[in-house]
Amino acid sequence: MELKISSQPPTLDLECELFSAGAKFIAGVDEVGRGALAGPVSVGVAIVCEQTLSVPTGLRDSKQISRVARENLIAPVIDWVVDYAVGHVAASEIDQIGIVPALRLAWVRAYQQLATKPDHVILDGKHNWLLEPENDLFATPISDIVLPVTMKIKADASCASVSAASVLAKVERDNLMREAALIYPDFGWEGNVGYGSAQHMSAIANLGATDLHRKSWNLPLGPNETSANI
Repeated sequence: MELKISSQPPTLDLECELFSAGAKFIAGVDEVGRGALAGPVSVGVAIVCEQTLSVPTGLRDSKQISRVARENLIAPVIDWVVDYAVGHVAASEIDQIGIVPALRLAWVRAYQQLATKPDHVILDGKHNWLLEPENDLFATPISDIVLPVTMKIKADASCASVSAASVLAKVERDNLMREAALIYPDFGWEGNVGYGSAQHMSAIANLGATDLHRKSWNLPLGPNETSANI
């Protein structure tokens, strides 16, 4: 598959606007693994400040660049940011609480790892999944972190802090799935990293789901399963 690399690298334009408005430490936040059939959902956080300059050469949204390019960016990104972390929530936890609460929990786990706490967040997309739902009497609160959040569609491509978070999260999660592929070699996780490729779907149908699959999802039926078993 040929990757379409954006001709425009991400900038710190939005981050600088927020610094001018009083922010001191900004967290770029992005998730990876939301649509996978197996493995964790992961949230990356990259902290920048006003002294964070000169965006690393080649930095892009993790989806726009190759595996080699992503891995080569890890060291320069870590050197560039003030602080960073990646939080993970396992498939079994996703089954218990649902994917959006799992994203929130992955954020909390990443936040707890940070030595430098942010005072503002830039979040990719248009839905602020960092916030607890309002007026849900049956939801168990996951996060008590209260921070101003700036939403931006395609922030992972246009905002350098979010691009950095996307690369950090993608590389760390992909490596976890390649390690898992050594235990479960039939599902192609070394290549599809848990997403629904033809090989992956066929292996689930032939072998059944593993303990790393999201069993609450609409997976293919295994060899000894019927719709009545689910």
